[in-house]
Amino acid sequence: MNGVGSVLAAFGLSASAGLNAYIPLLIVSLMARFTNWVTLSEPWDALSSWWVIGALTILTLIEFFADKFPAVNHVNDVVQSFVRPAAGAVLFAASTGAATQIHPAVAIIAGLVVAGSVHATKSLAIRPAVTATTAGAGNIPISILEDVVAAVLSILAVVVPVLIAALIIVVTAFVVWWLWRRANQTQTA
Repeated sequence: MNGVGSVLAAFGLSASAGLNAYIPLLIVSLMARFTNWVTLSEPWDALSSWWVIGALTILTLIEFFADKFPAVNHVNDVVQSFVRPAAGAVLFAASTGAATQIHPAVAIIAGLVVAGSVHATKSLAIRPAVTATTAGAGNIPISILEDVVAAVLSILAVVVPVLIAALIIVVTAFVVWWLWRRANQTQTA
């Protein structure tokens, strides 16, 4: 992947990590292990080891099920407030490491910001709104949707990074519009 493609993929993977920390890490690990679509340089190549793939598989399953139970999902979101930005930082740095001249510190900070922003939007705005409007009944379908979006976004970020950049812009614009509309509705009410 070229420099621009690597940066775009890094943004998509980091955004995906904001939804689910382990799905994008597992997808990148598997793609690095079994395809030539992802090439990880040192020290990020450790992600493609069998030990890491096994650990990420277990962590993915734990997060998948923990996020489906009403009380546990809130505790999971608090714990993941630290894990998801860190996963985004690792993914951003690993994706841009071999193909660009981006300093690793800049890549790590960018990954932290992207994944942290997506996670904050999810856990501070979207999930509470879903819980409040559905009395908690919508949390499981939303959680499944988040996992599916994280998986699809991760795969597409590697396969079609330019599409991911456009998708991130559209989703960000929608969230800004939704928050603006919501703020204006409360002011007029």
